[in-house]
Amino acid sequence: MRLIILSVVFMFCIQANATDTSKLVPKDSIKKSSTLPSIEVKTIDGKKVNIQNYGKTGKITIISFWATWCGPCIKELDNIIDVYEDWQKKYGCELIAITIDDSRNISKVKPFVDGRGWPYTILTDENKDLARALNVNNPPQVLLLDANGNIVYVHNGYTEGSELELEEQMKKLLGL
Repeated sequence: MRLIILSVVFMFCIQANATDTSKLVPKDSIKKSSTLPSIEVKTIDGKKVNIQNYGKTGKITIISFWATWCGPCIKELDNIIDVYEDWQKKYGCELIAITIDDSRNISKVKPFVDGRGWPYTILTDENKDLARALNVNNPPQVLLLDANGNIVYVHNGYTEGSELELEEQMKKLLGL
């Protein structure tokens, strides 16, 4: 009986992680128009940076929380790569991909990213300080920041085509 219950719980967790769970900012999560907290993360080369600096660029900023072990995360970032150059031209946006891989897996991140050819800025949050501050429980989770650094959209999970909704949100920001 215990094995059946554990199996059901496990399957629920997998399904919850792989599906689209929200389209708008959850009321118990990040408040709309909040900004990034002042927390240090690291570049893929180990240099410490404050995440707030990425919200103060005057550009639309997409922040994607991901992990090397997260299939939906990889699929999302792989699909965005097909439209990313176009988005940069049309919307002047920047994508920051923040891995939440822990210290056991962090050494795999750079070779993984290099192998995929992702053109994004890659940051690491191996202690999950930023993820906790932003209430990121399960990747993938995407935040969209306006040009002033306000968080205006949050999307949890990934389903095929979620990047189209993200593009619609950028169009709204620019009044297109």
